[in-house]
Order: sequence, then structure tokens, then C-alpha cells
Amino acid sequence: MQGPVHPQVKAFASWIRAWGKLKLALICQLLFVLCAALLTACYGVVAGNSVDWALIKGSVLVSVIFGPLFIAFLFYLVLHLDAALSYLEDSAHQERLLNEGMQDNIRQLNFEIEERKKAFQAKRRAIDELRKEIAERKKAQIELEEQSLLIRSIVDSSPDLFYYRDETGRFASCNKMFELIMGKTASELIGHYPADIYTEDSAQSAILTEYEVSMQPSELTLDVQFVKDDGQVLWFEMRKVPFYDRHGRYIGLLGFGRDITSRKLAEQALEKAYQDKGKFIATLSHELRTPLNGIVGLSRRLLETKLSKQQHGWANTIFSSAETLGNIFNDIIDLDKIDRQDLDIVYQSVSLKQFINDIANFAELLCQQKGLQFTLQCDGPLDINLKLDPTRLRQVLWNLINNAVKFTASGEISLHCQLDTEAGRLHFSVQDTGIGIAGEELERIFDMYYKSNDGRRLSIMGSGIGLSVSRALVEAMQGAIAVNSAVGQGSCFSVDLPAQQLAQEQQQTIDCPELTILLVEDVPLNAEIATALLEQRGHTVILAETGEDAIALLETEDDIDLVLLDMQLPDMDGEQIAKYIREEPHLASLPIVILSANVRKAEQQLANLQINDALAKPINTARLDQMLARLFSPSAVKLLQAKDTVEVTEPQLLDQATLNDYIQSLGKDAVKRSAQLFAQLLPGYMNRLMETAVQRHLTEFQEAAHKLKGAAASVGLLWVQQQAKRFEQETVNWQGLERQLVDFHLQTEQHLAALFEYIDQA
Repeated sequence: MQGPVHPQVKAFASWIRAWGKLKLALICQLLFVLCAALLTACYGVVAGNSVDWALIKGSVLVSVIFGPLFIAFLFYLVLHLDAALSYLEDSAHQERLLNEGMQDNIRQLNFEIEERKKAFQAKRRAIDELRKEIAERKKAQIELEEQSLLIRSIVDSSPDLFYYRDETGRFASCNKMFELIMGKTASELIGHYPADIYTEDSAQSAILTEYEVSMQPSELTLDVQFVKDDGQVLWFEMRKVPFYDRHGRYIGLLGFGRDITSRKLAEQALEKAYQDKGKFIATLSHELRTPLNGIVGLSRRLLETKLSKQQHGWANTIFSSAETLGNIFNDIIDLDKIDRQDLDIVYQSVSLKQFINDIANFAELLCQQKGLQFTLQCDGPLDINLKLDPTRLRQVLWNLINNAVKFTASGEISLHCQLDTEAGRLHFSVQDTGIGIAGEELERIFDMYYKSNDGRRLSIMGSGIGLSVSRALVEAMQGAIAVNSAVGQGSCFSVDLPAQQLAQEQQQTIDCPELTILLVEDVPLNAEIATALLEQRGHTVILAETGEDAIALLETEDDIDLVLLDMQLPDMDGEQIAKYIREEPHLASLPIVILSANVRKAEQQLANLQINDALAKPINTARLDQMLARLFSPSAVKLLQAKDTVEVTEPQLLDQATLNDYIQSLGKDAVKRSAQLFAQLLPGYMNRLMETAVQRHLTEFQEAAHKLKGAAASVGLLWVQQQAKRFEQETVNWQGLERQLVDFHLQTEQHLAALFEYIDQA
């Protein structure tokens, strides 16, 4: 059945199942009988126009008999047909599901095929990449081997030695130069400890200094001496660099060594030349001071006689000139100070009127010799005392006046002095009517060794250093120097300085007891002047011209109160005599004062001996009085201190307040041990500063300066602390820093010697 029958069959089958076969069969039988009776009645009416009851009964009977059979057959047919339809529907559904499953399988299969294609392609690409990577790795390995071979060749051909030791201390690698120096091949060195190969007293142990002590936690650079078997001495700059992994674990030590033999020999030759130069200048200065001392002493004696006002001015100018020349000698013979241009500025109370008169006398004499007119003009009060360095200021003004006279053929030289008491400034100007200076020369006129290209100026003798030195002196006195000039119209040099007004000094006598003084001096003129100065103050002087005479007098004379000791004698030097005095029990407490043209050098030479004081030659009377009062007149100390308030000497070297507090709290021995520890650590600090300065590592340099600053502060080295603080905080100028560090090291050692002396005297 197809078409509309299909739903009718399904509906009838559902009725059978809903009503049941029997109930639906009875209903169908009843309907069938009624339909048969009704059809028979209708047929009789139509055919005979009457109802044939007999026929109706017969049809009812037939339907009753054959109706169940028909109904049973109908039920059977409907149910089987419904079952067949249901089977067909199930089959169609299963077929549809199967088709859908097959479609899904086909799609899945197609997807897997595509995925496998992609995976295959990816595999091929991966294989290609792997092949490419293998090729690149082979190429990189070949390049690395070639580079390693190149590096190894460079290392082996390097004139510097190199080695590497692992974390256990065994040799792991080295170059040919190291093998040559150590006298063994790499196979004999690698895998062994240095102590297994070399003894501590062998020449090679100098190269391997680190295996004798614990490993350094940081880089170390030091110069070591290596003596070859043939006796040849070599010097190496050894640099030891510890090697750490990314976790900070020590894994080895790198050692580098550079042959610095030529540099060492040059340094030694330079040091010898420097010492020879110093000895030559010291000897020359000693010889020059003989006539200079005569000028100073005799002019001082001349000033004590009756002279006219003009003669007194001339004599005073001679005296101040010679005294200034003596002070200049003190700077000339101190080569280290000249190299650093570190001239001392010593302020004192100066009578402005007397000072200007001395300058005017000098200028007038120079002008008279050349037929020039000299004029002096002063503005402001003159009868006043100022805090100045008369030696340095006089040197500057004399230089300017001498230049003005030198470059002026006719006309006049004028000196103008102006004191502004309100602003606290002192102004000098030196003007001439000479040849003048071209405008393009003005910027360089104060440069060292600079001489103008002007032919007229070149024809005049000169070294070209006077104006440069003058500028350095003026700037050291916190002042300024300038020039204003035009060609053919002369020049005007001006000097502006700070000037602090001081109270007028009153003549006060220092009550010092009469002393018996042993003067050890081999130059008769110097001895005569020193004897006159001492006898003028009421002291008895015993003269010894040789070291033997001095020792003999010390052994025989019992009432000697003071020894004035010259450092240079014909038979021995002053150090030997001073050592003899300190070693003799009955003379150990005898005061010793050194007489020397180079006080600083003498103090350094006698740093290990207890010397009470030192005086520069020619002897300055004020310093002589101060020395005698300090040693023999305690009642005059306050008077000298009051006088010293108008003087500013060299910067304070030691933090005496801190040192005194430490000595009182901890004791002298504990403070001295701290100073000794600082002395042991000082080379390491200086070495680190020099190393970081050479490498120009700012942070490491400042860290090293910070450590030195703290160490210096802990032992009271005030100047060293301040200098290290300057290195730490100020902008670093790498140019010339190495030379500054060398000078700083030398000065620090001098201050350290002063620290030990201070502790011993506390």
C-alpha cells in the first residue's frame, strides 16, 4: 500500500491495539450486520418499493456467519500490513542511519587523510629543518674549532703569560709564555697543584703568589720580580681574577702576567735621576744660601744701627728681598712640590704701609737703573694690618714691576694700591708706557713658557714662566689677576685679593730663660749670624763645625740645653748625630732642632727619630722665638697662640681631637695598633685606586675612595680623609689622575709618619 492507504492502515492498526481485537471485532461485527441489513432494506425498497424482511434476515444471517471470518481476515491483514510497514520504516531508518554513519565515516576518513597529509608535510619540513640545523651546527662547530684554534694561537703567541686554575687549585690551562717562564710544558702543569711542582722559595713561586695564601675574594694586581736561572731579573705585572658562575660559586682563577721589565728599569732610572736632581738642587741651594744668609744676617744687623730714613728703607728692602728669596729657595729645592705646583700659602699679619714702602723702594731702584719715572698712588687707609702672605704677594708684584720695566724703553711705571675695607678687597695695578701686547696674545699671556710672537718682545730675554707662576700664586691666595693692553700704548696688570683687617700687633717680649746651645754648623757665615741672633737673646752658644766636634762636646759638656743641628756637615750628616744623641741614655731627652734649607725633606729623613722642631735657613727670627718659647718657656705659650691666630699655616693633617679622645679612652697602644693596621692596608687601598683609575671604572674608583676615607677617619688622618672624600664625591678628571694618585700616596705615607710621631708624643 502506498499513498493514503498507509496512514489508514496505521490508524486502524492503532485502533486494534488500542481497543483490543475482541472488542473491536464485536463492534465491527455489529456494524457489519447493521450495514448488511441496511443495504438489503435499501435494495428491497429500490427494487420492489417495499421492505423485504426475509431478505433482511437472510443478509443478517449471512453477515453473522461470514462477518467474523471477514473481520478476522481483515484484522490479520491489517496487523501484518502494519508490521510490514513498520519493518519497512525501520529498515528505511536504519538505512538512513547507516548512510549518515557512512557519510560521517567518509568525512572523518577524509579529515584523517588531510591531517596525515599535513603531518607528512610537517614531518618533511621538520626533517628539512633538522637537516639544515645539523648542517648549521656542523658549520658552527667548524667555525668554533677554527676560532678556538685562532684564539689559542693568539694566546700562545702573546708576549704576556696566561694560566687558569680550577676551583680545586689545579692548573687547567696555560699558554706558551707561561710554559717558558715556568720551565715546564703544559702536560707537566695541567692537573697538578703548584705546591706539587714548585717550592715556596723557587723563582716561579713569585709568579704564583696566590697559592701560598687564601684565595682573594676580588681582583688583585701586583708587581712581582722573577729571577731567571742565568741571573737575569724580570718584572711582571700579575693580575689575578677570580672566576665565578652565575650562582656566585667560585669555579676558578685566571692569571695574567705582563713583562714590565723595561718600564721598571725606566722607573728606577727616573727615580735615580729624580733623586740625583734633588741632591743637585739641594747642594746648589746649600751653596747659594751661604751668601744669602750673609745678606739676611748683615742686613738685619744693619737695620739695628742708626740710619737715615732713606737708608733704613733701603736696608729693609734688602732684608725683605733676601728673606723672600730664601723662601723661594724653599720651594725650588722641594722638587715634589714644584712638580705638583703645590706651593704653601702662609698668611700672617702684615703692615700695609711697610709692605707698600718695600715694594716702592724696589720699583724705584729698578726704574732709576733704566731712567724711567716711578709713581705710587694709594687709595684708602694705609696704617692698617692685613692678613696676607707677604712673600707670595711680594713675588707677584716684583714680577709684574720687573716685566713692566723690562718692556718699557721710556716713560713711567706706576703702582696703584686701593684698599676697600667694606668689601674686604685689596687691589694692585702695575701700569707702564711700554710696547704693549697685541689683542690676540692676551688670552695666552699667562700660559706657562708662552712668549709673544711680537719681534720686539722676543728680542727681550725671558723664560716665559713669570706670569704663569704669578697667576698660580694669586689664585692660590683666592685672588684674580688680569691684563689690559694695546700695542704701542703700554700694559696694565691688575691683582685683586681678599684682605682681612687685623688688629695692630703690639711689641711683646717673651720671657725665655738663658740657655746653653750647641750650634752644629760648618759654614762660618751661617754660624756667625745664628750666634749673633742667639746671643742677642741672652743665650750662650757653643759652636761645632764638624760632627766629631759635636759628639766630643756632647760627651764633655754637661750643661747643654739645646742642639741646633745642621743636616749637611763635612764628615757626617745630621741624621747620624741625632741618632747618637737619642741612643745615649744621658742625652736621650736633649731637645734637637734641625737647621735645613729643605725642612720637609729633613723631617722625612729623620721620621724614625724624635726631633723636637725644624727651622728653615736662613733663620726667621719670629720662628726662632716661637721655637724657643715652645720648648723652654711654657708661660709664653698663650702669647704665641694669640699671635698665631693671625696666621694660617698648612692645612691640618690630623684630627687631634679624635685622636686624643681615642688615646684617653683606649690607650696609646691600641691606637698605635690601629695605625699600624692602616699602614698594612694602605698599599691595597692605593693599588685599588690606581687600578680603577687606569681602567676608568668610575663606580669602582669611588667605592675604593669611600673605603679609604672611612679607614683614614678611623685613625684620625684628617687630610687623607678629606682628599679621599674629594675623590669619591667630586667629578673625576681621568687626565693626569694617575700622577695625582702617586703624589697622594706619597703624602699619605708622610702623614702616616706624622700620626705615629703624634701618638708617641701623646
